[in-house]
Amino acid sequence: MSPIEVIEPEHNRVKLAKDGRYLDYDFLVIATGARTHPEETPGLQEHEWHKSIYDFYTVEGALALQKHLRNWEGGRLVVNVVENPIKCPVAPLEFIMLADWFFHEQGIRDRVELIYATPLPGAFTKPIASKQLGHILDEKNIKVEPEFMVMEVNPDEKKIVSYDEREIEYDLLVTVPLNKGDEVIGRSGMDAGDGLNYVPVDKHTFLSPTYGNVFVLGDAAAVPTSKAGSVAHFAVDIFAENFVRHIDGLEMHHKFDGHANCFIESGFGKGLLIDFNYDVEPLPGRYPLPGVGPFKLLEESEMNHWGKMMFRWMYWNILLKGAELPLPAKMSMSGKWR
Repeated sequence: MSPIEVIEPEHNRVKLAKDGRYLDYDFLVIATGARTHPEETPGLQEHEWHKSIYDFYTVEGALALQKHLRNWEGGRLVVNVVENPIKCPVAPLEFIMLADWFFHEQGIRDRVELIYATPLPGAFTKPIASKQLGHILDEKNIKVEPEFMVMEVNPDEKKIVSYDEREIEYDLLVTVPLNKGDEVIGRSGMDAGDGLNYVPVDKHTFLSPTYGNVFVLGDAAAVPTSKAGSVAHFAVDIFAENFVRHIDGLEMHHKFDGHANCFIESGFGKGLLIDFNYDVEPLPGRYPLPGVGPFKLLEESEMNHWGKMMFRWMYWNILLKGAELPLPAKMSMSGKWR
């Protein structure tokens, strides 16, 4: 095994880093994912890293934060998203709502101030969901600091500073660092030119507009949708049939609509559910059947929590074994209220 040093799409080959060998291809499928880069934010990954500043998008960060919270006696906890897009865009919201629940159970919630500092104009990317999720956070006494574009972290004074010179002090900072695609994309000159190392593709077929034999799947693709597991799953359903037709020189009939579907744990044995695509923002309603559900959209319920627990079982016992998920790749408007 060897990492790839560079992709040379003009020559239909990739160069291996280990021994310099070239691998020729007729078709290339890129699925290099995304990773966090705390080193990109000044002051973030310095002497307070995993002391008063933590991430939870890595195993090491999550375990270190878990250990820290065992004996934390309270103060101001700030959850900050450095920049979008990020893997699983609801994860920071889920974390801070579960933190609210955790501190209630520990009997110290009255000694904890929770702040969610996000570069978005509200709690979420779309207005209806942002309003509803913002209302839920407000009920939980979680303050949202919108349009906070972090410029630097001052680990000595324990504060984060935005480009418009706003400052938020913290006792404990939980960060979602900058997410970027694999560096091989930038080295190969296949990125969108924004320094984030994602590959531009047709958002419906995942075919590169520049190279007719290159597809890009999952988080590596520069498409206007969530970098979430459900997106990758539904996209692959579309891609598989399209790819077979494409290599046979046939027109690709199937178009991915940007479908994303996600349960969000909100604490106290409840959860939310969102279902949306490129053109339809998360809406209230019932899922998957109108008027019946059993899951509520954009509303907390115990059934949504059990839906997530059920999906967790399906993930480990069905999806990872290669079996199909009994959900259509194309989003349905059934049960949604405009």
